[in-house]
Amino acid sequence: MNRPHPHSHDHDHAHGHGLDHGHEHSGGWWARIRHAVSDLLGGHSHDTAEQVDEALEADARGRRALWLSLAALAVTAILQGVVVIFTGSIALLGDTLHNVADAATAIPLLIAFWLAKRPANDRYTYGYGRAEDLAGLFVVAMITLSSVLAGWEAIDRLLNPHAVSHLWAVAAAGVIGFAGNELVARYRIRVGRQIGSAALVADGLHARTDGFTSLAVVVGAAGVAAGLPWADPVIGLLIAIAILGVLRSAVKQVGARLMDAVDPDLVARARTVMLDTEGVLGVRSVRLRWIGHTLHAEADVTIADDIFVETAHDIAHRTEERLTTQIPRLITALIHVSPIQSHAPVS
Repeated sequence: MNRPHPHSHDHDHAHGHGLDHGHEHSGGWWARIRHAVSDLLGGHSHDTAEQVDEALEADARGRRALWLSLAALAVTAILQGVVVIFTGSIALLGDTLHNVADAATAIPLLIAFWLAKRPANDRYTYGYGRAEDLAGLFVVAMITLSSVLAGWEAIDRLLNPHAVSHLWAVAAAGVIGFAGNELVARYRIRVGRQIGSAALVADGLHARTDGFTSLAVVVGAAGVAAGLPWADPVIGLLIAIAILGVLRSAVKQVGARLMDAVDPDLVARARTVMLDTEGVLGVRSVRLRWIGHTLHAEADVTIADDIFVETAHDIAHRTEERLTTQIPRLITALIHVSPIQSHAPVS
């Protein structure tokens, strides 16, 4: 009888949706322009069978979210910047700088999502998904810079007081900043969670805090109107401190991803899926890691020691297939199977 030997089975599971978009790509100039714009904004990607791969679709959704939020924050920052020029509000200047920094963080993330589309090769055997995690470091750097600039300007204005005019405009700009950031935050967080992008979620949380600091600008304008001229620079300084809180949250998000941290509940779920697979008697180890916004798994499962090698292969394949279909965002799984009697008791 052929006994199983330690066996590994690896298979890239694309999660194809098999969507039929119901249109043909004509060769006309208008069709070419339309699809070029769609690609730029993160539109859907087609393979030769007109099916959308889930990982590519996630890349496209991430890029679309970044382009749209970049445009929204750019408009918000421009409107606020105009008001800063005419009013001289330091609190509003700090908020505007923060919004500019928030918009700028979309650029490295866009580059990272573009790189993630490139296939793996002999040098980057896991592909280019880590570029997204590295882009998170740029997000952290920009948050730090915006805090330093806002704090510097606030301290300078406290030492060198300057009158703030058109307080109604300052307050209106603060409301605009809150509305623009909250819309962007909701969009980024929703898409980031749906596609599993920690960097995009962190950027969304950053935008949300920007919105509340914009409301602080309104409070500062009210203080100046009440005869407290120091209220504007003090609010600006508080904004700089608030940004440090955002920095802590962003470092936690990005640092955990770079350290290959995953939700323990996700690991428990993967272990349960494997234990429920026919032929699997135990799970000796399971490892999950995020690479960009896709999950990858490695597991060692035990099987009976009196089965054929072909059966062992089928069990490994079945385990891999169940993992990639039942664990969200998991696209590859390396399954190692071993005879149960050759190892210590398993979980």
